[in-house]
Amino acid sequence: MTVIVMSEEKAKIAFYWAASCGGCEIAILDLDAVVLDVAAKADILFWPVAVDTKYHDVEAMPDNHIDVTFFNGGIRNSEAVHVAKLLRKKSKFLVAFGTCAHCGGAPALANFKSKEAIFDRVYNTTPSTSNPEGVYPQTSHNVEEGEVTIPEFLEAVYPLDHVVSVDYYLPGCPPPKKWIVAGVTAFLTGELPPKGSVIAEEFALCKECPREKPEKHSVKEFKRVWEVMDIDFEKCLLDQGIICLGPATRAGCEARCITTNYPCRGCFGPAPKIIDMGAKMISVLGSIIDEKDETKMEQIVEEIPDIAGTLYEFTAGKSVLLRRKK
Repeated sequence: MTVIVMSEEKAKIAFYWAASCGGCEIAILDLDAVVLDVAAKADILFWPVAVDTKYHDVEAMPDNHIDVTFFNGGIRNSEAVHVAKLLRKKSKFLVAFGTCAHCGGAPALANFKSKEAIFDRVYNTTPSTSNPEGVYPQTSHNVEEGEVTIPEFLEAVYPLDHVVSVDYYLPGCPPPKKWIVAGVTAFLTGELPPKGSVIAEEFALCKECPREKPEKHSVKEFKRVWEVMDIDFEKCLLDQGIICLGPATRAGCEARCITTNYPCRGCFGPAPKIIDMGAKMISVLGSIIDEKDETKMEQIVEEIPDIAGTLYEFTAGKSVLLRRKK
């Protein structure tokens, strides 16, 4: 364990919100009274959603002035790139906070489409769109008052560590209170795990799941949750033909979705030693299909609805298969 000694002064903390839904911000507020404990030991120098600090205020700070920045959201546009590099320069430690910063999150599902295809859909072909002149947003435009600029939309959604170096990862959509407290406490006390650590469990979710696991799975077809009217609360969901990403997902959420009869969708990111969650789950699904005929096996797989979206709902940004997008 690496021990970092903080100064006797209050720790300096920053938060940032890039391409995400805002749930990570709510998760911080959901710490309840713990927030007061943090406030007593730390000064929040930058948090756009709650503190009126501007970019130029951060730019004026000395390098490494911020002790730790918790950065949530994926990198979708040029503004996020700029702020990520700025906060990396001004922070001693940078934490990828939440699934979007960690693996791209749900926004990275857009990586299955090109930038051009996304713009065409949004500005031309949606049922509610009327854009006969095919006008697209421009990064700059001159008006009477001067030049107006907006951030450039990138070719893909990237995890934070594809743009800058990251010291720690705090996964979840959003991260549970237990791990947020553990992470913040580690920084306030100076007792930090090795650099690059994921602040969660070091095993797959199946170990944490309370459901009964058979010695060998046997599946004839895969179904969506709503297609199974009598889901067994005790039996493994995979064994009931419901795709659950537990075998490939890092534990730490206490199987919250699974205990409510909803399958894991991988928001804690890949389990240790797994490089590509989707590829791992393809292997898992192939191993549990109880069918010897190749044609029938292919038919079973083809009937899985939105297989790419299902297997990469939270991790498309880290997919090896999609890494060709730069």
